[in-house]
Amino acid sequence: MINKEGILDIIIEQGMLPLFYHEDKNLSLDVIKTLYDAGVRTLEYTNRGPAALENFKFLKENTKSLEGFYLGIGTIKTAKEAQDFVDAGADYIVAPTVNEEVANVANSNNLLWVPGCMTPTEISKAQTLGALLIKLFPANILGPGFMGAIKELFAGQKFIPTGGVEIEENNLKTWFKSGVCAVGMGSKMITKEILDNGDLATLKANAVKALTLIKQSK
Repeated sequence: MINKEGILDIIIEQGMLPLFYHEDKNLSLDVIKTLYDAGVRTLEYTNRGPAALENFKFLKENTKSLEGFYLGIGTIKTAKEAQDFVDAGADYIVAPTVNEEVANVANSNNLLWVPGCMTPTEISKAQTLGALLIKLFPANILGPGFMGAIKELFAGQKFIPTGGVEIEENNLKTWFKSGVCAVGMGSKMITKEILDNGDLATLKANAVKALTLIKQSK
């Protein structure tokens, strides 16, 4: 299994971390394969519905043929959730909060743990618990100015904003200029309309556009 540093390198190289959930496991698999075809090599499936765990097991089994692809799990709030998804083969854990028990599960399995933080105090606690990558969440509330203001306080720490990041050149350039290493890309790329209509062609176009703009913005 790839180690936490290896996963972090892939996220940084990719420049974005797509994230989504859908109750239909087959549509979820189609979304992942479409993103893979667009150039995505890792993404976060979010634990946001009752089918999430069983879907995740299905997705892990059916993405084995995707060379160099890694699947993380997001919206992990308890140690039990973390352990359940580790047992299901999660390659890393993303969380909306700084939870020591979740951190311990990730660390004991040598998995990357990406906690969500909104204040310097939370960032400091996350660092103490070994977070190599910290999610600025919700990014649309915090904004690039927050990143710029704290950058020197936490020199060397890697950050990824999630929530409201746009597939738009100025938005992306502003975030990367502020000091982030990658951006979370959820409903602005994998839209509700795309999921409702199974519009994989638009999804692929969105992903290619996002990857291209991010490469130009970094």
